[in-house]
Amino acid sequence: MTTRMFWTAVLERAIKSAAQAAALVFGAGQVDAMNVSWADVGGFALGGFVLSVLTSLASSPLGSAGPSVTTVETLADPVPTTWGPQDREGEVA
Repeated sequence: MTTRMFWTAVLERAIKSAAQAAALVFGAGQVDAMNVSWADVGGFALGGFVLSVLTSLASSPLGSAGPSVTTVETLADPVPTTWGPQDREGEVA
């Protein structure tokens, strides 16, 4: 829980949950963006964000090093990309 990768994964999940929660307001029959209560949209989004962060924090001790209950997801440093052909050891030819 103290790594940057963990908090990056938590933030990604929370942003997705906030967007999904905000979309609920539009899906609840308030599709007209000019008349929607933006306070409601913000409230739903904030609620989704907070619940996602809390779920990730509660799940962390149960699974792997990531914010997931299962050990299926593992966090790893991103693989550096190169701009050229590579041989089998990952070295640029």
